[in-house]
Amino acid sequence: MHDDICTVRCIHQDAVEEAREQLIDDQTSQAVAGIFKIFGDPTRVRILSALNGRELCVCDLSVLLGMSQSAISHQLRLLRGANLVTFRKEGKVAYYALADDHVTDLLRAGAAHARE
Repeated sequence: MHDDICTVRCIHQDAVEEAREQLIDDQTSQAVAGIFKIFGDPTRVRILSALNGRELCVCDLSVLLGMSQSAISHQLRLLRGANLVTFRKEGKVAYYALADDHVTDLLRAGAAHARE
């Protein structure tokens, strides 16, 4: 009836110990879940993708994604709060960029997995 569960109780202690060594702690798992929660919104993923390899301002992102500047600014605040993007001011213009190569790696891995 349930082919996807064990039908006998057996513990593979060596496998459990090996997995325990690789298990991330609660605080780290909460942080990772928070990052993936941010990645859970297609608009934010598209913003991150647009910023991959270049700086763009809110106006640029607004035109690129066909959204209001207000909506883009809201999403950028969430991305900044998660330390996924950085910004710099040049006069009255704020330019956004990906925070580091880890964000690029997450985007690439996610896109590659989605294409499989």
